Amino acid sequence: MAGKSNKARNKGRALNSNPADSLESESKAPTSSSSNAGAGALSNGDASGIQDTSNKSPAENVAVADKGETANPSATTSKQAGGELHLYPVAIKAPSGEKLELQLSPGDSVMDVRQFLLDAPETCFFTCYDLIMHTKDGSVHHLEDYNEISEVADITTGGCTLEMVAALYDERSIRSHVRRARELLSLSTLHVSLSTLLALQHETAQQKTSEKTETPDGLGFMEDITGSLHNLVTPMPNEIKCAESIVFSSFNPPPTYRRLVGDLIYIDVVTLEGNKFCITGTSKAFYVNSSTGNILDPRPSKPAYEASTLISLLQKISSKFKKGFREILDRKASAHPFETVQSLLPPNSWLGHYPIPGHERDAARAEDAFALSYGSELIGMQRDWNEELQSCREFPHNTPQERILRDRALYKVTCDFVDAAIKGAIGVINRCIPPINPTDPECFHMYVHNNIFFSFAVDADLGQISKDQALTVESKSGHGIDNCNDVTSPNLLAKTSDHTSDTSAEAQISDNEQATYASANNDLKGTKAYQEADVPGLYNLAMAIIDYRGYRVVAQSIIPGILQGDKSDSLLYGSVDNGKKICWDESFHSKVVEAAKRLHLKEHTVMDGSGNVVKLAAPVESKGIIGSDDRHYLLDLMRVTPRDANYSGPGHRFCVLRPELVASFCEAEAAERSPSRPKIAGEYSEAPDSRSSSAHVMGTPVEVQTKAGEECASAPAEVRTPGEDILLNPNVFTEFKLAGSQEDIATDEAIVRKAASYLTDVVLRKFVQDLCSLEVSPMDGQSLTDALHAHGINVRYLGKVADMVKHLPHLWDICSTEIVVRSAKHILKDMLRESQDHDLGPAIAHFFNCFAGNISPVGTKGCTNNSQSKTQKKGQENHKSLDKSGKGQMRLRHGASSKKGHSAHLLLTSEGLWSYIREFARLKYQFELPDDARIRVKKVAVIRNLCQKVGITIAARKFDLDSSAPFQTSDILDLQPVVKHSVPMCSEARNLMESGKARLAEGMLNEAYTFFSEAFSILQQITGPMHRDVANCCRYLAMVLYHAGDMAGAIVQQHKELIINERCLGLDHPDTAHSYGNMALFYHGLNQTELALRHMSRTLLLLSLSSGPDHPDVAATFINVAMMYQDIGNMNAALRYLQEALKKNERLLGPEHIQTAVCYHALAIAFNCMGAYKLSIQHEKKTYDILVNQLGEEDSKTQDSENWIKTFKSREQQASAQKQKGQAVNTASALKAIDILKANPDLLQAFQAAAGGSANTSASSVNKSLNAAIIGEPLPRGRGVDERAARAAAEMRKKAAARGLLVRQNGVPVQALPPLTQLLSIINSGATASEAQPNAQANEPEGEADNGSTLNGTPVGTKDANGSVENHDDQGPVGLGTSLASLDSKKQKSKPKATA
Repeated sequence: MAGKSNKARNKGRALNSNPADSLESESKAPTSSSSNAGAGALSNGDASGIQDTSNKSPAENVAVADKGETANPSATTSKQAGGELHLYPVAIKAPSGEKLELQLSPGDSVMDVRQFLLDAPETCFFTCYDLIMHTKDGSVHHLEDYNEISEVADITTGGCTLEMVAALYDERSIRSHVRRARELLSLSTLHVSLSTLLALQHETAQQKTSEKTETPDGLGFMEDITGSLHNLVTPMPNEIKCAESIVFSSFNPPPTYRRLVGDLIYIDVVTLEGNKFCITGTSKAFYVNSSTGNILDPRPSKPAYEASTLISLLQKISSKFKKGFREILDRKASAHPFETVQSLLPPNSWLGHYPIPGHERDAARAEDAFALSYGSELIGMQRDWNEELQSCREFPHNTPQERILRDRALYKVTCDFVDAAIKGAIGVINRCIPPINPTDPECFHMYVHNNIFFSFAVDADLGQISKDQALTVESKSGHGIDNCNDVTSPNLLAKTSDHTSDTSAEAQISDNEQATYASANNDLKGTKAYQEADVPGLYNLAMAIIDYRGYRVVAQSIIPGILQGDKSDSLLYGSVDNGKKICWDESFHSKVVEAAKRLHLKEHTVMDGSGNVVKLAAPVESKGIIGSDDRHYLLDLMRVTPRDANYSGPGHRFCVLRPELVASFCEAEAAERSPSRPKIAGEYSEAPDSRSSSAHVMGTPVEVQTKAGEECASAPAEVRTPGEDILLNPNVFTEFKLAGSQEDIATDEAIVRKAASYLTDVVLRKFVQDLCSLEVSPMDGQSLTDALHAHGINVRYLGKVADMVKHLPHLWDICSTEIVVRSAKHILKDMLRESQDHDLGPAIAHFFNCFAGNISPVGTKGCTNNSQSKTQKKGQENHKSLDKSGKGQMRLRHGASSKKGHSAHLLLTSEGLWSYIREFARLKYQFELPDDARIRVKKVAVIRNLCQKVGITIAARKFDLDSSAPFQTSDILDLQPVVKHSVPMCSEARNLMESGKARLAEGMLNEAYTFFSEAFSILQQITGPMHRDVANCCRYLAMVLYHAGDMAGAIVQQHKELIINERCLGLDHPDTAHSYGNMALFYHGLNQTELALRHMSRTLLLLSLSSGPDHPDVAATFINVAMMYQDIGNMNAALRYLQEALKKNERLLGPEHIQTAVCYHALAIAFNCMGAYKLSIQHEKKTYDILVNQLGEEDSKTQDSENWIKTFKSREQQASAQKQKGQAVNTASALKAIDILKANPDLLQAFQAAAGGSANTSASSVNKSLNAAIIGEPLPRGRGVDERAARAAAEMRKKAAARGLLVRQNGVPVQALPPLTQLLSIINSGATASEAQPNAQANEPEGEADNGSTLNGTPVGTKDANGSVENHDDQGPVGLGTSLASLDSKKQKSKPKATA
């Protein structure tokens, strides 16, 4: 039972989170009341935030928001969030006599109840017990683990109680019990969010001092970010010590005569008081025995101590243990529930603690490490992964509840499989697991461990480049994929049958290095595609790809019976010998055809080696096998999409189109063929029109990725209708012979060619257009890759993209950096593969020094010649020398190094490495790196990217990257596996989120809220909270609450998103950065500007780390920071940030880009707040000039800008009129502006340029073409939610304007402000200038007398920025990103105007 409980623990709250969370919030109630309001809203409010904001409509939330804290709403928790889920209170009696109450649903399983009890502080240390249900009528039921409660008793009638009755321990359960006790005594499972820490720091700072203003060191770290690396590592938790040591005693195992009286285990304990005890664990209880020396004395000690659990016993014998354990429980209870949940597949961290924390003795850790063996002594039964997975797929899935159960089971099994595959792959690579075919060549070794089949995929890129070049010097693209037999190595059947052929081992190696990196990737994509098609009766294997130490291992579940008996009988479909003989089976074919329709694959005929015609609906080299369980398995799905016709030739065998592109192309074709021709650009064609009215764009990695996932997941369902008849033949442009008429073959080839040209002519151009317009705004290499994939573009087109965005330096930087990293990755992996265990650290440090520093050749003759040959020889000769620096030379070096006594990696030099990188970039990406690439490359960004791709962890210290050897061996802390897997996605929740977005776009907040809450509830039940889809849900919920005016509720949801992003994506992922930005904007909305600035500082640090300081998103964040400073009256800092943003946008996007106009507009608003109306007018004129050039005079944005100029002019006239009337006017603020300008000459120059600069027509014409995609949308593209989500804000504003209401967009009621302040709020919140002007004339005369003192003084700046910034921060949350405040004001005002 304990084993089950522990296993269930991984599910965390995945099983059914809400009751567990309600427990946590109950335990938190006392702590939250003692907290300061600011942190309370964050850390403690969040604890119950799952209920707090999920069980009320936005309108109700507005009322609750101010209270911040929650009582115990668990009884209603899931009623609304889950739709049908009703919870009923059930009293529970613990073995210790304590009583508690759980909220249970009749559908909960007994395992769920055990999980809840495992999380409750009162019962967390009980692992071995039976559950007895007492019903109202007096009957007693014993609950079995896999029963649902409803099968045993009806809890809906009330009066039911559960009793935990201590059960007998056995050897397995008592070990699990001890492990659980150790786990409870450690805080290592607590992952505190940095946002929580920021709030706590802010709270303590506020208690110590009344100082209000804080400046994030924003402008300071832009030049050199290496000094801030230590801020990117989660601080180590301060462990609370309860005992000196708790270890298994060396008296174990119990002697036979003691076994017969129930002794199972002996444990040695040293308490904090210094006392030593030897504890006996029996089948009934734990007690302290009388052993003191080296002889076991099993008698109970005097006085006798006994308890049913280890922790209860330790509490009896040590008062310090009791106190420490209570502290640990309190610490865990005060944390946000999401901070204690285990993440099933956590990301690798590329930074480790520095200085490196001391490694302390820990006998328990040592025991665990050596007990987990790679041999056959695994405790308990090995899991049959294939049977588990296929059984889960066969679960019924007709009702929503059945689908949730099925998806949950699939998700859990797949995650467990991936986890086991990672451990096994490390064992395979570290040679802990012996191969099952030791007599074959090493590259063909196969391994079976824990019922998982492992095989190596060989990176063919390095060897192939030189091979291709030697064969065809004019080869266009050396994609580096072997033109060899296509059978993927993971397939055991193919392996064994291939090896029976009479070719020599060498021929096999050269012709059969088939399991290239690319084929393994494609196989995984194909497996995912068939899983999503979900055809009944057609099965796929669980699959994961693990990259570690330079090796790529493919892990798959095992087909039943494949390891025994004759393989040839089981093959029913496809070919194992490259098309010489093709098998076919009617029942198999019918299932494959069904899947093919969903995947847009055409049923077609091919000819085998003997001339027989066979009808297939899958690639020839795929294999349909019937297992001994009589299930039909389809394997080797490397080409479930057709070849890319742009990359033909034998070297590009695995260059296939992406599934996203095929879906998009089919939809576009269907639209083109239909008479109405609604759309031409397929799935992505809706992006420009729908987004042009939206506030934000899909710019960030998570957004892009999730969108890609959504399209993939929903493609089969959505596309089937419009593009059903558009099918592509996967076997055209291959060496297989197609049967059928010439016309048919020509037609098939034509449509695949058309798809390839659609990729280059439509999709690629549209993507580049989106990049230029900031419609898509990647921050780093990973988000760029995700964006490419979401649009259906393969990474091999990266060089083309880079050439097309040369005019935008930040995009060119990101593209070229990614090309450099991908090129360098191959030689680093090769170096790791060739390095011995003791050389791994030195080899990585040496590689990084060659890359970032300047390493010259070692003073040996051979080395110097090598490096000379690398730099001097061109073309084919250069290639051969490269091969030496690649695999060939690495292998030669081993011989040399054994003689000379130094390691092979030392022969690599900076010059050699960079010439290799240039050559690789030219061949694989058709991209010419400039000569100064070494100097221009952003070293921190590249090292971060490279570490993430290869799994390296380095010390988070300040590196001197200008030195010749910045890295030392001691800086390399870890080498971790990098995993790709086919964990299933939940389509149900995605559909709900889509519906929610649609409602949000229509301004229907309550409906949107219901959809998002339901999606959140479903995902919680399927994946648990630690999943990026759950983070997306939280982001949308935060947005809805923000629009409903519930700032506190929005912060609760946003904090959840932040925790999930930090733990699922990484502390420095661009998405995490944007989460911090949104959090800052929400805090700012609650007038907690100092705390908001702390979050903004973090945002800037993360953004400049991933993209470097030169990126439009950094400029966008600067504008938000400026608005916050403006709010607290620090105009000096505000103007510095605005000027920096202006400089960045002018440099990155050009002086005529709309984003540059945004900066000028923000400056105009700032000067308006200071009363410096002349400067406001000058800057707004500059804005107007740019808009005229870009959008024309008729555009609403241009007209709005003109109205702003009129407004500023009228304000200036009013100010001078007041002076003439002799009214007292405080000009301190205007004087202050002049002082600031004097103190900052560069500011003065920028403003003079702004005032006098004329429009640059040539630049504008370039920018016109760049911004063609965003005509009518000059909005910042910081980070987008999705076009519909962003449109919601626009719709709400239109409705408000139509009713003549001047409400803030975030829905917070406008407070009673003095008339002038109100006017400025209206101006800055986006009312049209023409609307604002009458207000100005109406309000100012009567308000002037009492407002004179605040007209130009700081108080107005403060109050009115309050209004303005609250609205500026609005856009960020709407699009959930670093939206530009200034822009908002423009946009906000343009929307009402449109409807007026």
